[in-house]
Amino acid sequence: MNRESLVVNKILLALAVPTDGVLVVHSAMQALSRHGFKAEGIIESLIEYLHRGTLLMPTMSWRTVVPSNPVFDELETPSQTGVLSEIFRTSYSTARSLHPTHSVAGWGRDAAVLLASHHMGTTPVPASSPYGLIRDYPSYILLLGVGIEMCTAIHHAEEVIAPDIYVKPPSDSEYYELKARDGRIIPYQLRRHPRLQRRFDKFVPPLLAAGMQCGDIEGVPWSLIRVSDLMRVTFSALLVDRKATLG
Repeated sequence: MNRESLVVNKILLALAVPTDGVLVVHSAMQALSRHGFKAEGIIESLIEYLHRGTLLMPTMSWRTVVPSNPVFDELETPSQTGVLSEIFRTSYSTARSLHPTHSVAGWGRDAAVLLASHHMGTTPVPASSPYGLIRDYPSYILLLGVGIEMCTAIHHAEEVIAPDIYVKPPSDSEYYELKARDGRIIPYQLRRHPRLQRRFDKFVPPLLAAGMQCGDIEGVPWSLIRVSDLMRVTFSALLVDRKATLG
């Protein structure tokens, strides 16, 4: 077993992630690469562990797919969420959700289902997105080399509870075209998130109490969270205070 497999297995076994479960990975590889870890090795180790399940990675493009450049191409638009996600998108994934700013790439048993309906909502993280759909699966989020501020699923809770705060109004919708891998062109109207100062770190204490696991690889931090715990903590906080995620 190589170094990457040893590390991946140790992390995922910390919460007994089932091999037929769903894992969403947010990552930054730069520090790990300095310690000799390979992106391909990490990805292949995750796939080997989840051999009966599903691996998802965000492949966002909100910096480049903008109203002045309004075409999102499922196969060609690069990921802006790190080298791990881009290598996964181009060399391992079998599907990618259609969304101009917040797409997700996936591999495994439920990837096609989880990624099929993202564009049916008009916001970045609607109920039809992978982040909304994974609530019905045994799902986990791995933060590898990044903190909880990168946890996109929290935006789903924001959009459900207080869309008037966390999503721009319909009058500010932006027009895009989504090009699917089969050549279809789908017109799409997006209501972006406004620029707000978030403080997702305030959810770390209750998540730790709920079982969130943390550690490090050669000083590079990782965290592993059950999606059910994340949704319970964030939804509860937003129901008490609709601005709970703000700094």
